[in-house]
Amino acid sequence: MDDRDLLESIIDLVGDRARDDCAVLPMGDVILVATTDMLHTKTDFLEGMTDWQCGWMAIAVTLSDIASMGAAPRYILLAVGLDRSERLRPLMEGAKACCDRYGAELVGGDIDSHDELTLVSTGLGTVEPAHLVRRRGSRAGDLVCVTGVLGRAQAAIEGYARYRKFLFEPQPRVTEGQILGRNGATSMMDISDGLALSLFDLTLANPCGYRITSAMIPVIEDIQYEKALEFALYGGGDYELLFTIPGEKLPLDGMTYHVIGHVVGEPGAFLNGMPMERRGYQHRWKELS
Repeated sequence: MDDRDLLESIIDLVGDRARDDCAVLPMGDVILVATTDMLHTKTDFLEGMTDWQCGWMAIAVTLSDIASMGAAPRYILLAVGLDRSERLRPLMEGAKACCDRYGAELVGGDIDSHDELTLVSTGLGTVEPAHLVRRRGSRAGDLVCVTGVLGRAQAAIEGYARYRKFLFEPQPRVTEGQILGRNGATSMMDISDGLALSLFDLTLANPCGYRITSAMIPVIEDIQYEKALEFALYGGGDYELLFTIPGEKLPLDGMTYHVIGHVVGEPGAFLNGMPMERRGYQHRWKELS
């Protein structure tokens, strides 16, 4: 069983709103979006990462969720489960650097002892109601687009050391998310677990389908194409944005993006006209006998 299967098992308790990257909370004239992420050594902090980079990553993944709603980040709370006390300062320096870079304020949190480094970041952002973008909202005829180049983080995992910075210091698309919110994106999410799984996530939130073309996907250019495409489709850790938008809203100024397909009436996720494989980065659990 993976993390998405577990979520489906409790949808009756938490509702479909749990499918979004953030909780959506009306607050007068604005929308408050809120999200929490947990990262720890066994599954997230890889060999070779500095403590500063661990702190940066903990904030970056949370800011990426806020960006995917079209919102501006405001406040971050960080809970730190420490295996060694001397790690705290460089962790917090990395976390604060990421907050400063993207306009968020680190306002509090918690410190505790733990048998492995565990960071839990909670982020709050704001957005005008008209500019909020959720996972649901795709319409047949919309274009399917992504920001940036996909697969660089997975390339680092696979041993391509020149791409380590993309894996260790992800850059959340905060500015791009707000541009998309202001310019009519109909649905959006971040691509933390790979393009294929992200498309399947959109199918759970929408009654339509997504047809993409491999030749249109922005992949790494300096490694073998089939391998680069595999990384882009199924690799984790990119934190780019996947979004749908009516064609008449393009072009968009102030950001880099690529059209990779279109939304269709037939439910499902399709690559080059064929059903896609549902595969990517997932947390998994063994079933109890």
